[in-house]
Amino acid sequence: MRTSSTIRTGRTVKRTTRAAATLAVAALALSLTACGGDDDNGGGDSGDKGGGTKAPASSVTLPKLDGESLEVAAVWTGTEQKNFKQVLTEFEKRTGAKVTFVPAQDPIINFLGSKIAGGAPPDVAMLPQPGAIKQAVDKGWAKPLGAEATKELGENYSQGWQDIGKVGGKQYGVYYKAANKSLIWYNAQVFENAGAAEPKTWDELLDTAQMVYDSGVAPFSVGGADGWTLTDWFENVYLSQAGPEKYDQLAKHEIKWTDPSVKEALTTLAEIWGKKDFVAGGASGALQTEFPASVTQTFTGGDQPKAGMVYEGDFAQVNIGETKAEIGTDAKVFPFPAVGDTAPVVSGGDAAVILKDSKAAQALATWLASPDAAAIQAKLGGFLSPNKSIDSSVYPNEVQKKIADALIAAGDDFRFDMSDQAPQAFGGTPGKGEWKTLQDFLKNPKDVADAQAKLEADAAAAYGG
Repeated sequence: MRTSSTIRTGRTVKRTTRAAATLAVAALALSLTACGGDDDNGGGDSGDKGGGTKAPASSVTLPKLDGESLEVAAVWTGTEQKNFKQVLTEFEKRTGAKVTFVPAQDPIINFLGSKIAGGAPPDVAMLPQPGAIKQAVDKGWAKPLGAEATKELGENYSQGWQDIGKVGGKQYGVYYKAANKSLIWYNAQVFENAGAAEPKTWDELLDTAQMVYDSGVAPFSVGGADGWTLTDWFENVYLSQAGPEKYDQLAKHEIKWTDPSVKEALTTLAEIWGKKDFVAGGASGALQTEFPASVTQTFTGGDQPKAGMVYEGDFAQVNIGETKAEIGTDAKVFPFPAVGDTAPVVSGGDAAVILKDSKAAQALATWLASPDAAAIQAKLGGFLSPNKSIDSSVYPNEVQKKIADALIAAGDDFRFDMSDQAPQAFGGTPGKGEWKTLQDFLKNPKDVADAQAKLEADAAAAYGG
């Protein structure tokens, strides 16, 4: 989602058929269509069972840990960090342990390396990609999950979400947080003023964008200052257009970035990135806009916001919440349109990994694998859990509830963020690799061949040939 780390063989998400992906997207589309109208605060203890089974007040058994202290490191900041701390506070209440949140910097693997070299690693780290888990295992940092945490995972997670936390057949990661990264959020008033409707295909998206532009508003807000947003754009187009098999091959660098399928995806992206005034502020403005601002500027400014649409995952709700826009009424969402045969289903996530094995660290991993923990943060918004045992009625609005239901309904039929599977040097380092090349491509989307050559050169170096 933000950074990436080394990934080699054996660390890919489960394959899915086009038919399965179609079913997953259809479920999402139907769910989001049902989200129109007033915002519905469905939090708390309603009787709606949604996509999961309602957990009792305490569904997980934890040991007494009076006097024990733990450190948890994550790159989360702001509201995301504040909300996660509430989950840690409840763990403290139930066990008697003391938990300290340690703010980490991107790339988190580098941050952890410094901590470990200094003899002070955190007990648990929240790693935002499978490649980081693999690297932590390869370096001897990560410790396998114990029986209780593994049992909790087995009861509450689909096999696909368990598997992406495994290395060499052993369970190392608890995917506490997920992301649906195949969504486009839009300003409902802008769409109404433009007479625009939610598109289902790429061509319809281009038509919708033209209608928004003709109404006097830039169609898209792009947070180009954060390279990871651009990789997400590419991945959705590529997955839908090239298909899941090619996606898996490119993710593992089994095919080159000079492949014709990459040329086609970049050419398609240029239909938006290269269209004059389709991106708020133009390329130069977008490259100075960080992700949070790309969201908030779409939902501020009354009838004249800086843009009508912004692409990104469900977590954009946190930033929408910083504006006066109401999710489900002022701020609405539709699935990323189909570019090829089927619409894409791209996911991301953050996994808890134990670095200092102890009874307390194992208990915290068990806690984070429980529906009790997930429900606390789900109620606060801007959070999506892959835990299938959580009662989706705890989500704070109908839009988030439907996105969560669709994620659970998809089961194993998703693709994990490609850049998060890549070596860190290529897919997750600011100013380098894929992030830098796509930023350059946003600036000059006419030179597809140059972008492909740079991507392949950087990928070959990062993957080792």
